[in-house]
Amino acid sequence: MHLSPELEKKYTRETLSARDAQRLAEFIAWGPVVFQASRIMLKWGILDIIRDSKDGLTQDEISAKTGHSVYAVKCLLEASLCIGILLIDVNTNKFSLSKTGWFLVNDPATRVNIDFNHDVNYEGWFKLEESLQNGKPEGLKHFGSWATIYEGLSQLPEQVQKSWFGFDHFYSDSSFPEALRIIFDEYHVSSLYDVGGNTGKWALRCVGYSPKAEITVLDLPQQIAMMQENIKGKEGADRIHGYGINLLDYESVFPQREGGLDAIWMSQFLDCFSMDEIVSILNRAKQAMTPQTRIYIMETLWDRQKYEPAAFCLTMTSLYFTAMANGNSKMYNTEDMQSCIEKAGLEIEQIHDHLGQGHSIIVCKLKK
Repeated sequence: MHLSPELEKKYTRETLSARDAQRLAEFIAWGPVVFQASRIMLKWGILDIIRDSKDGLTQDEISAKTGHSVYAVKCLLEASLCIGILLIDVNTNKFSLSKTGWFLVNDPATRVNIDFNHDVNYEGWFKLEESLQNGKPEGLKHFGSWATIYEGLSQLPEQVQKSWFGFDHFYSDSSFPEALRIIFDEYHVSSLYDVGGNTGKWALRCVGYSPKAEITVLDLPQQIAMMQENIKGKEGADRIHGYGINLLDYESVFPQREGGLDAIWMSQFLDCFSMDEIVSILNRAKQAMTPQTRIYIMETLWDRQKYEPAAFCLTMTSLYFTAMANGNSKMYNTEDMQSCIEKAGLEIEQIHDHLGQGHSIIVCKLKK
């Protein structure tokens, strides 16, 4: 298995003392309430007011400032102390933020992940075992009877949609500036298929970056309707087109573009499918290619991450795909993705690493 240097250091040898390992085991055992207590500390603004205080605050001061009972505040503070997000001065009984608490308050990735897990996944996690056994997103039944979450996105409760799209866009948006430079400045792309284009956010960035860009978004018909509504009246929208397609239907084909096609873009898309489905999608994409066309696969490959916390988040996200999204996909590693690419009759030309929040762009061409 390929691992980045940081991941090899973390995952190939024991790094904890016996006491630290025991504590982590208990942390796992109490994981659900650790999450909820920490989330409430954020939601109630307790961590914010402690951060903004000069020398910390006592439990009575926190109760008075938040309007919550001393009992509720005391329970949360003591739990937070043991979780490791607060510190206490035993002389003044004032609480202050630990480094972990600081990241909970200030790290936007952490806040996005908390909202995503609470609003989208939390109740669905209860069905993770059944999902793993059945190869179906059994946790999704909490929201509706769709086969995948993508079919029901437009019908999910408003807050759930907000957290889902917030999670999805946060990770892709951070890599957009570097990706645009690669696509339009390095490879001089004009015509591009945006496969799984969702709300059209990437398509809008493309037409905003390049006055020559012509984008066709390929997605489920209901997603195309959402995309068209989202881009309506925005600059460059006349150069964005939609093509409704169910990519899980092995008979569905990519449209042929008169005069050839420069690029097929798949951003945070192939992780939504099983490996067999990925091979099928790439095979059908290949039919729309010429020798000059390149497929650009942008993914957060967990084994290529520069920092270990990113790999942790990605492998946990794999279980979201299991329980909630579709039951059979995951965040892939390089070896898995390369296998799919080669089975589809393509070859890797280049890999661009460390874009934004840990993305890589795999550039593929027709196999000679």
